[in-house]
Amino acid sequence: MAEALASLLAEDMEGENSFSGARLLVVEAETGIGKTLAYLIPAILSGRKLVISTATLNLQDQILNKEIPLVEKVLGMDVPALCIKGRQNYLCHYRWYQHRVSCQISLLEDSESDRIEMWLDKTETGDRAELPWLRDSSVLWPKISAQSNQCLGGECPESTSCFINQLRRRAGTARLLIVNHHLFFSDLALRSAGHGEVLPRYEGVIFDEAHHIENVASQFFGKTFSQYQLLDLFTDLERQAGLDLDPAAVDLLLGTIEGVRQRIEHFVSLFPEDRGRYHLDAMVDKISRASWKMEIEQIFAALDRLRQQAETHEARGEGWVTLGKRIAELQANLEEIATMETGGDFKNVHWYERRERAIVLSATPVEIAGHLQRCLYKTVRYCVMTSATLSSAGSFAYAKDRLGLDDCTEFLRFDSPFDYRNRTLLYIPEAGFPEPTARDFQVRVNDRVFDILKLSRGRALVLFTSFKAMDCMADFLDGRLGYPVLVQGRASRQTLLNAFRDTTDSVLLAVASFWEGVDVPGESLSCVIIDKLPFEVPTDPVLMARIQIINNNGGQPFFDFQVPRAVLSLRQGVGRLMRAATDRGVIAIMDVRLFSKGYGRMFLKSLPPSPVVRSLDNLADFFGATTDSANVAGVS
Repeated sequence: MAEALASLLAEDMEGENSFSGARLLVVEAETGIGKTLAYLIPAILSGRKLVISTATLNLQDQILNKEIPLVEKVLGMDVPALCIKGRQNYLCHYRWYQHRVSCQISLLEDSESDRIEMWLDKTETGDRAELPWLRDSSVLWPKISAQSNQCLGGECPESTSCFINQLRRRAGTARLLIVNHHLFFSDLALRSAGHGEVLPRYEGVIFDEAHHIENVASQFFGKTFSQYQLLDLFTDLERQAGLDLDPAAVDLLLGTIEGVRQRIEHFVSLFPEDRGRYHLDAMVDKISRASWKMEIEQIFAALDRLRQQAETHEARGEGWVTLGKRIAELQANLEEIATMETGGDFKNVHWYERRERAIVLSATPVEIAGHLQRCLYKTVRYCVMTSATLSSAGSFAYAKDRLGLDDCTEFLRFDSPFDYRNRTLLYIPEAGFPEPTARDFQVRVNDRVFDILKLSRGRALVLFTSFKAMDCMADFLDGRLGYPVLVQGRASRQTLLNAFRDTTDSVLLAVASFWEGVDVPGESLSCVIIDKLPFEVPTDPVLMARIQIINNNGGQPFFDFQVPRAVLSLRQGVGRLMRAATDRGVIAIMDVRLFSKGYGRMFLKSLPPSPVVRSLDNLADFFGATTDSANVAGVS
């Protein structure tokens, strides 16, 4: 893998006039390959200015604090690397001083403020990652972080000490920029719209955890309008007014804000109460297109009055200019999302999400391949995508289609070096076990998982495709299992993972984000149990639109789209078991469709080469083995 990267980066492109697009390399490197080092070392030795983009902040921190120091030690050289996160991860001095002089500080915030005051005396980055004690749900941090839509730019009195400005200066000289996908595509969307840039110019990008690219890119090439955005806007307007305006002007502004608030509350009341994601055009048809148009026009007019008031105060400072721009952007987003052509807009799917306390309106690209071809592949010289899961049944067809990769793209696959044949089993229930559509499926799964957990003596990660199934299992195990049971949602993700790692016989029940990113080598994770094949909910509006496009183009959406997506998700979940060469354990998938349906072969072909068993007796023998050298290769 390193040789492939080195070869790609060693090739000099022709002059600017003949540049036709990026050289593309896609590498699937399963667990144990060491893909981070495999791309880091040639990237560093190439001398080129490159961006490394990851899906998570955790991997960013790991690269900067673990991998790069190791490379520096091995190569005997300093690596000019810099980690850049989204602005909200950094403290803003101006907002910090505003907060400190405010008299409306809770006792909890006051305690946190004192600790941050001490931290500010020594931090060089202002990165909240240096504050492990600060809760994810901290009420204080959003008040003092460096949000882009609240930045005063050159007008800020604290610009010389600004952590963001210091970061930008360092980014200009660093050859390796480590970012996450959200920041990368935020920058790409800004560039493509001609609105400036977040990152300095670079020659190429290496995407780690590249299986997330389609979903993340879809967010940033789409549009969103939400109550959350408006509430943030109202808070900032009120704060700025309190600083700059006389009481009469404040009252006038607050009155206009209240008018917008009431208009939005009436608008939200038109939407059904059912939580979830739904097509917007169905909602519009329900209230009539004429009524919808009138509602949007009234919101637009209310925001227009607010924008005009903000603009009257622009002479008082950059803060008011920024606020005016935010209102204008919200208006533009609302107009684009709310305007739907009769018969459907096949470039974007227009949908809404009803959450507990808010409505979010969105327009999301049905396909992002074209956006990537225009805005990414045509603008960089080198583009590398890598992940442990990019292929389905050995084929890259799905990734090639969804990401717009042409025939010149080089594809490589490297299987895990771990000894799955002799150190693992793949358990699937016997023929006759109910399929997920059966009425008694959940009851039978509860009983069977309970039996497996007794054999494995806890030590298991149990992954579900829904919160409902997870909660049902948690209730079933309560008081029955003689091992600690940890449940997602009952503590923070990191607290749960620490407890699971440190308590050898514990069981962790989880959904969603726990299907990947869980790295627990050793005995604590000796069994991964998956309740069923992770097909996505087919009623999701974005998913439905993508299925429709494939249908319209004469494809087979189930096999071309739904199955490959489920395969990639399943492979991520299964990949939680073997994290080191010395690991040993069982993968249990409670879905007999792997054998009863024709498409099951695609899933089985995509899984590690573990011996397949369908009897609990085999698991009893496996977990009853007294040494790690137990050979299970003969089981079939």
